[in-house]
Amino acid sequence: MIKKILKIFRLVVGLLFVSSILSVVIYRFVPVVFTPLMLSRCFEQMRNGEDIKLYHSWVSLKEISPYMPVAVIASEDQRFLYHHGFDYKAIEQAAKENLNSSKRLRGGSTISQQTAKNVFLWQGRSWIRKGLEAYFTFLIETMWSKQRIMEVYLNSIEMGNGIYGVQAVAKHHFGVEAKDLSRSNCALIAATLPNPRRFSSKSPGPYMYKRMKQIERQMLFIKLFPKEH
Repeated sequence: MIKKILKIFRLVVGLLFVSSILSVVIYRFVPVVFTPLMLSRCFEQMRNGEDIKLYHSWVSLKEISPYMPVAVIASEDQRFLYHHGFDYKAIEQAAKENLNSSKRLRGGSTISQQTAKNVFLWQGRSWIRKGLEAYFTFLIETMWSKQRIMEVYLNSIEMGNGIYGVQAVAKHHFGVEAKDLSRSNCALIAATLPNPRRFSSKSPGPYMYKRMKQIERQMLFIKLFPKEH
């Protein structure tokens, strides 16, 4: 009986392993049109008796303003082009700050980690999910280019209530296409990313404008995102 259970367990683990590899390979080439985060937000809206809001349109990286990758790198992950998915300096700094502060814990997630979480996993803070996040981060860093990671990130990240990706936020908050976003628009969008359902790029307050200016200053020291060869 135990041998049979172990055999089934190994089979399930093997199938999950193969399917995870396959999904990463497929998403290397195929647009990500729906994510677990979008699904969970839809369930939240239904549970709260709200109308379902889901705005998302996939666009290629070349159809996105060149300032948008620069803005999110400046805001979220300044060593994105140089690490392999995990920024150990940022993790160490976050750990030190969390030990010495009673405020909300600060994370050290990279753009690669956020992409892995948004595309392949559910939301939460369990050790199982964090372990799977590390696993999928390793996979996409191994199988995808930095350009592909950035493209998927900018198309899948939550940027407002029911708004996912830069094309949707460009249309709904600025009335333009993603490629026409200005440098300040991109900095303002990036300023909301720690909590895009609390902070709005459509109707920003003084704090958002302050963050936008800080990000714009950081953008001066970051080169335009390189094209894939």
